[in-house]
Amino acid sequence: MGTKFKHMRAIRNSVQLIGNLGRDVEVFTFDSGNKKASFTMATSEYYKNKEGEKAQDTQWHNIVAWGKTADLMSALLEKGNQVLVKGKIVNRSYEDKEGNKKFVSEIVANEFMKITKKELPF
Repeated sequence: MGTKFKHMRAIRNSVQLIGNLGRDVEVFTFDSGNKKASFTMATSEYYKNKEGEKAQDTQWHNIVAWGKTADLMSALLEKGNQVLVKGKIVNRSYEDKEGNKKFVSEIVANEFMKITKKELPF
């Protein structure tokens, strides 16, 4: 199989988002010592509506990360930060305490970059 096709397989489930943290990073440590970080992230798009007025569409995403990435996220990120996240989309289900089946879509991040905006002195 050629190199071109190997790369295509690697990007089949790939996502890249730039947005703002909706809450601080929460870290859970399992009995095994493995760590899972989670937070919500908002991405916004701006457009003109049919009346010609500026409008905004905001989507919320559940972000999770594991291991060293989880440690770095909890050390470097906080609510309101703008961040670039790269990873894959994962859909899973679980039963809540009442026995109801819940479905969740998450972005499992394997890379991130904190984006800072330079503050003007005036």
